[in-house]
Order: sequence, then structure tokens, then C-alpha cells
Amino acid sequence: MTLVNAVPQRQGAVGPRAAELPDGCLALAELAGHVLGRPVHHVRQTRSVSEVDRGVSSRAELTGPNRAAQLAALESPGGPVLTIGGDCGVELVPIGVARFRYGPGLGVAWFDAHADLNTAESSPSGAFHGMVLRSLFGEGDPEFAAAPALEPGRAALLGTRVFDLEERAAVARGLAVTSMDALAGAEKLYVHVDLDVLDPAEFPGLNYPEPGGWTIGRLVAELDALAGYEVVGAGITECVGTSREVEVLTPVLEAVGRLLVSGKQG
Repeated sequence: MTLVNAVPQRQGAVGPRAAELPDGCLALAELAGHVLGRPVHHVRQTRSVSEVDRGVSSRAELTGPNRAAQLAALESPGGPVLTIGGDCGVELVPIGVARFRYGPGLGVAWFDAHADLNTAESSPSGAFHGMVLRSLFGEGDPEFAAAPALEPGRAALLGTRVFDLEERAAVARGLAVTSMDALAGAEKLYVHVDLDVLDPAEFPGLNYPEPGGWTIGRLVAELDALAGYEVVGAGITECVGTSREVEVLTPVLEAVGRLLVSGKQG
């Protein structure tokens, strides 16, 4: 039975629309609950922010109350969880928990305009949402590094079109890959969807829009192509859309829902 967790975190993002992330999260989560026919569990997150500390903006909030609330919400999920963010930093906990539960065979399909493979040292902004995948590989700042970590090569970057230099170097050494073909041996799969994989013309409610993205139809087709995997969890992040704007994402939610109920869940 799929659970829907709304995690309205905004501290992992910086920029002119970051403060809109909590409201965008709630709008999308309400739609997800309606589309999937499931109640929505609201995971309380503080809205306070703090200065950059050792290269990470709002470190205290990210490592303190926000993380604790997410961990508590995942203690006994009873089924696959759809996490609605908030910024991409919300994925550190559910993917980390999935790696702990399902072992080194866990793969991650990372639909995102950005690679999110920076470290605190290489990040141009200090925003943790650009470091979260690197942290899931157990690298970077020790307060965020996952343990156990994803195995190198177990995350596929899909629709990614913006890379910083450090991120390109991480891909070049095989930390993340750029095709699902490399994940053919994954025993179980987590699906991450940052909505900025879409073109801004398709959906205006993007926190960090990048030109040249996918159509909604393309994203749905790519999600449906994962039907052969056992999907044990998913996340959709970086929404700043209104309740009316998010309605166009109904096919995306339906596709994610199909993945979460199609396989055995163990």
C-alpha cells in the first residue's frame, strides 16, 4: 500500500523562489493524494533558515529537526513511500533508508536537470539540493554522507543537462551513470523526479528551471519504461506551482503510482 509523505522542506534550496517550495509541496501532495487515492502524511518541517556553515546553507535546520521528522515518518512505512518535496535534499533520508533496507543492489533513477553531485567545497551556492546525490554515495560532508552508501554506478542521471565541473568529474570516474542500461542488474529501484527535468514551457512551477527540458509526455513515457523494475520508493521534488498549475502533472503522478504498485514489495 503506497504511502504519501509531504515534506515541505525549503532549506536545501537557495534562490528567488525557494521560499515558495513549502506551498508548492503541499499543492502537489494534495493532488497526489487525490490521484492515488491515498491519505497524505504531513511531515513537519521548520521554515527557518540560517547562514552558510562550512559550505552548506541552513546546515542546522537540515541536520536537526527536518531530518529527525523524516526519519520518524519512515520508521514503519508498511509499504512503498512516495515523498513529495520540498527541495531535492528531502531525498537524503528516504533513499538512505531504502539503501539500508534493501542492500547494495539498490539502484536509483535520477530524473533531474541537474546532477546534484557537488560537495560543500565545490558547490557554487552552498545549497544542499545540489549535493544530495553525492552525499548518498557517501562522499562529501560527513554530516550528510550516507552510511551505508549507494554503490558507485548505481544511480542513472536521466534528462540531466546541466553539470558543474566537479559533477562532470564524478560522472567521468563512474560514480553516477547517464543511462538506465548500466542499472540493468539493480535488484530494486528508487525513482527520483525533480520537476526541473521538464521544460519550463511545459510546467511553470519550477524552482530552478532550465531550458531544453522534456515534455510531460516524454517524462511519463520514461517512467513507464521502468515497469520491469521493482520500484520500492519514489520522490517528486522542487515544485513551486499553485494548486491550479500542478493539475497538468496528473499523468506524472499516475505513472509514478503505477510503478509503486506494479511490483512485489519486500
